Amino acid sequence: MELNEITPRTRAFVARSFKNYQFQDDEDLFATGMVNSLFAMQLVMFVEREFQVAVEDEDLHLENFRSITAVSELVRRKKTAGNGSSS
Repeated sequence: MELNEITPRTRAFVARSFKNYQFQDDEDLFATGMVNSLFAMQLVMFVEREFQVAVEDEDLHLENFRSITAVSELVRRKKTAGNGSSS
């Protein structure tokens, strides 16, 4: 799956949650102080549901969810590793 498919869908999810603020793709979501643990869990569930990937315990690092770009990269890595042999 290409980043050009993942990033816009991730950006749209974040935008729905923060209607009065538009995050840049590389902006640290957590540094703004607007993101809480509930949103973090919603973001994990969005990734699993939207992109059909399993977020494992070892994936649950802030670096993987810090920005829209970081989430997109995580999904790309998971899709590449997990679906390379699937038909």
